[in-house]
Amino acid sequence: MKSFAQMDREELRALKTRLEKEFEQEKAKGLSLNMARGKPGASQLAISMPMLDMINSGSDMNTLLGNDTRNYGDWDGIGECRQLLADMMEVDKPNVIVCGNSSLNIMYDTVMRSMLMGVNGSTPWCKLDKVKFLCPVPGYDRHFRITELMGIEMIPVPLGEDGPDMDMVERYVHEDAAVKGIWCVPKYSNPTGITYSDEVVYRFAHLQPKADDFRIFWDNAYCIHHLFEGIEDKIPNILKECEKAGNPNMVYMFASTSKISFPGSGVSAIATSLENMAYIKKFMTTQIIGHDKINQLRHVRFFKNIDGLNAHMKKHAELLRPKFEAVLNILESELTGLGIGSWTRPRGGYFISFDAMPGCAKNIVAKCRELGVVLTEAGATYPYGKDPADSNIRIAPTFPTPEEMVQATRIFVLCVKLAAIEKLEER
Repeated sequence: MKSFAQMDREELRALKTRLEKEFEQEKAKGLSLNMARGKPGASQLAISMPMLDMINSGSDMNTLLGNDTRNYGDWDGIGECRQLLADMMEVDKPNVIVCGNSSLNIMYDTVMRSMLMGVNGSTPWCKLDKVKFLCPVPGYDRHFRITELMGIEMIPVPLGEDGPDMDMVERYVHEDAAVKGIWCVPKYSNPTGITYSDEVVYRFAHLQPKADDFRIFWDNAYCIHHLFEGIEDKIPNILKECEKAGNPNMVYMFASTSKISFPGSGVSAIATSLENMAYIKKFMTTQIIGHDKINQLRHVRFFKNIDGLNAHMKKHAELLRPKFEAVLNILESELTGLGIGSWTRPRGGYFISFDAMPGCAKNIVAKCRELGVVLTEAGATYPYGKDPADSNIRIAPTFPTPEEMVQATRIFVLCVKLAAIEKLEER
């Protein structure tokens, strides 16, 4: 088929008539498919169910050091769980604090603590005239909600195939003391699925911030979430690279088992320098007595070690791969060469990023919803929910079944084509 731009008015009109007929046929089916959030599907949750049998009323509840997980103590996480999460994040155990089920909660607390108490003795951000954060785009909407909620000015930074535009990052960080942080999802990024290159990680580690309290918020949400056997993206460890570069305090790393075990009942962790740890502990020991150590023990006894975690992730990959392939195969077969959209081909993570013709994303999302397919709102991958090109759409293939993904993607393609024709007609 010709690209849409090559079609004359009559060809576009005839194609639109055919597509509108398909649209009404799909609408009559009354489908209800949700691709809005990156939730694990039921089959993924099922593979972690044996974890619930690791502990019962007759179990030994003590840690390897003999501490009773039913009681107070080990406020920063039981030792064996700290080791498990340290191995997952490729850092040393002394640099890790294990928290509750949500890494987003830790990120929120970390920004809030900086706002109210400052960073390692610096002026609290709330007392400054202006606080700014750099936001690689397209990016993770929940990151942006945290900084927006706290009145922090967000500056979009283009995200390329190898990571954020580092020339732009360096310019802002080196020249503007009001820039206090940057959000990063460095591996299988949300939503594009790209992984930062070695050079990008090294440039991050060698930043020379004008603000002493500048911090990199390094969200390792998908650090072991590979999709293909034998194809695993590798990335230098930012905490260790910052230490080598003489910037040991510049990064906070976050991770969780939310998409490994159970999203509502996993374990999460923050990893950072020992100096940062000491400052965080001053406030955490007031904030909490301790997180759920029984859940931490349950995770350790189920996974045992990093090899057990990786073996478990291969089971996830077997379940997820057909869903991603279903989406990508249909996009390739239906849209290649039409000039009305482009998309990423991730090797891991939870999302596929689609860029429609400028000015079409909101229309596509609305049309899909009319046919019973719910997508993430257009603009959600940008600060303040405003995509200046109205182009980017995040596709989340994980929750529906592979068969449902085929249905949903065909509807998505139909809506992409209709929206593109309508945009061309406007011109």
